[in-house]
Amino acid sequence: MATTAKAATAPPTHRASSPAAASPPYPSAARIADSDCFPQYTASLKCLEANQDKSKCQQQFDDYKECKKREREARLERNKSRSLFG
Repeated sequence: MATTAKAATAPPTHRASSPAAASPPYPSAARIADSDCFPQYTASLKCLEANQDKSKCQQQFDDYKECKKREREARLERNKSRSLFG
């Protein structure tokens, strides 16, 4: 019976070797960190952390929004040039 209790409390071994174990805590975290807009993203978060008032961080939000817009437009252009139909 002692071995049954020990087996029940032992962590599952199938997760330890899984590649998902090394992934970020949530899927979008990797995409944000890989973005060219990561500095603007972190600046807006730091501003919110420091000020606790969204109105004081509008410039950082606008900078991030513009960066994401440029990033999206560049991605659409790349995809357009790869399209079989375009």
